[in-house]
Amino acid sequence: MPPCAMDENLHSPQRRLIELRIEHADLDNLIDRNLPAPGADELSLRRLKKRRLLLRDLISRLETELDPPEPA
Repeated sequence: MPPCAMDENLHSPQRRLIELRIEHADLDNLIDRNLPAPGADELSLRRLKKRRLLLRDLISRLETELDPPEPA
């Protein structure tokens, strides 16, 4: 594979989608581990949840761009 094709793969929307899904799953695990902890830092937990929501929105937007819905 030529170097420029490899660069395009590294920055493709499909690769970005995979990276966002992985980060979202990592945040899910982190939040799940911290929820039951008494004295968990509420501010940090709120920030993690906010980031997770942002990632979900980005994933949704990217999925729509890659596979637009069929016209009715």
